[in-house]
Amino acid sequence: MKKNSHEGLKMTFVIVFSFIIGGVVMFSLLKFTPLVSEILGTSKNSTIITKNGTQVYEKTSLAAAIDKIYDATVVIETYQNGDLAGSGSGFVYKVDKNYGYILTNQHVVADSKEIKVTFPTSDEAVDATYLGGDQYLDLAVLRVDKKYVTLVANIGKSEEINLGDTIFTVGAPMGKDYQGSVTSGIFSGRDRMIAVNVESQRSTDWVMKVLQFDASISPGNSGGPLLNVNGEVIGICSLKLVADQIEGMGFAIPIEYAMSHVDTLEKGQSIKWPVLGVAMINVNDSTSLYRAGIRLNTNLKSGVYISETASGAAAAGLKQGDIITKINDKETADIAHLRYELYQYQAGDTIKVTYVRNGKEHTANVKLSKSSE
Repeated sequence: MKKNSHEGLKMTFVIVFSFIIGGVVMFSLLKFTPLVSEILGTSKNSTIITKNGTQVYEKTSLAAAIDKIYDATVVIETYQNGDLAGSGSGFVYKVDKNYGYILTNQHVVADSKEIKVTFPTSDEAVDATYLGGDQYLDLAVLRVDKKYVTLVANIGKSEEINLGDTIFTVGAPMGKDYQGSVTSGIFSGRDRMIAVNVESQRSTDWVMKVLQFDASISPGNSGGPLLNVNGEVIGICSLKLVADQIEGMGFAIPIEYAMSHVDTLEKGQSIKWPVLGVAMINVNDSTSLYRAGIRLNTNLKSGVYISETASGAAAAGLKQGDIITKINDKETADIAHLRYELYQYQAGDTIKVTYVRNGKEHTANVKLSKSSE
């Protein structure tokens, strides 16, 4: 009997001990293992598998990422004759021993006589110096005294973000009253070709290759950063597609494209876009053709009519009346797309131009010149 009683106590102890250990293990799994917590719906984390197979955990809260950019963002206000003319956003991307440097959109500061910026750490609007910008890039660089800068943005890589990844923006929609507004969403698409007006409000004359996202933005967000969950800048908010039937489509200039030009803009130098050497009218622009006294005898619905030639185009044999349809075998439906393809090259490069003359297709090798020539 004593033996049986001893064995019974021993068994009871084993069971109780096992139950306690099991409880401790389960508690640890629930509390400290994000994957188990995610399965049970108790976690604030979500699992992301990166392209190289590395497993990382993305927190639902973006607070830590916002801390990495918030104080580097600014409100930009422009003035004409002492009156407020417009506003936008920007961010500090660099400092040296004397100055802080801010990136924004060219259209935010274009033709401004006076520019002021306000940091989140102060209500004081401080003077900013315009160093340089470009209307086709829609980028501009400003400079402020270094003493106002408390944080510099971390520059990331847009090519590393995947469709569906979380993104967010920081900016000043509707102006200074809403400075530091944060909106979030997902990365919706890359390499979107968006036609924009640069030189004329009547027609599109430039095409931008941009990132698409669905975070809510307004005109005051222009020039502000688009960021990944690590708080790294992957793009510069540039424009919003607005129509009654369309919502949730924001666009940003890829940060790699922007950073490849900042050295030139910082120095106040203009971007030397290559020149083909032609004056152009869109084949489908009947109004401009009529005003120029041009009547086309062609079935082409797209392309670019040459109204005048000079420099490289003239030397290569292109003439008034020719219709350009391709550059290096890339279709040029209109002037905007022709400029986009052309600006992938440098002055001094030779490109193949496909054109139609008297109903027949021809090609010519054209050496590009500098915009100042």
